[in-house]
Amino acid sequence: MSEQADAAASLKGIARIEAKARGRSGWYIGYLWLFAGWQLVLVPAVLLWHGPVGATVSALANAVVVVGLSLFATRQPVVPRGHAGTHLAVIGAWAVAYVLALVLGLTAFPDSVPFAVAAALVCALPAAVAARREVRAV
Repeated sequence: MSEQADAAASLKGIARIEAKARGRSGWYIGYLWLFAGWQLVLVPAVLLWHGPVGATVSALANAVVVVGLSLFATRQPVVPRGHAGTHLAVIGAWAVAYVLALVLGLTAFPDSVPFAVAAALVCALPAAVAARREVRAV
């Protein structure tokens, strides 16, 4: 075989492996949608359910969801290309939105249902946008 034929065969093999890995990395899309959906529950609960019971239930529920998503992620056999950068950007954008939502919701808009709904949507946005982007990549 010539060098060109060897190179072409190698590239075909690489493309086959990459396509298989991309197909098996779809779990991250589900992870992102679950994270986004959880924001629609968590943010209003934190902003509208005051007192020690509300804080305890919200914190425990959030811990269960985060641990569950983390265990799910660590058990996956394939990590999408660029996962670390994408995930850090999603979590960073979410953290900024979440802190801003808490600060504004607890000081400027206490007990405001419309604000809690809007804040939940904004907090879900980074994960939802990343999930849509990942769907297009797979």
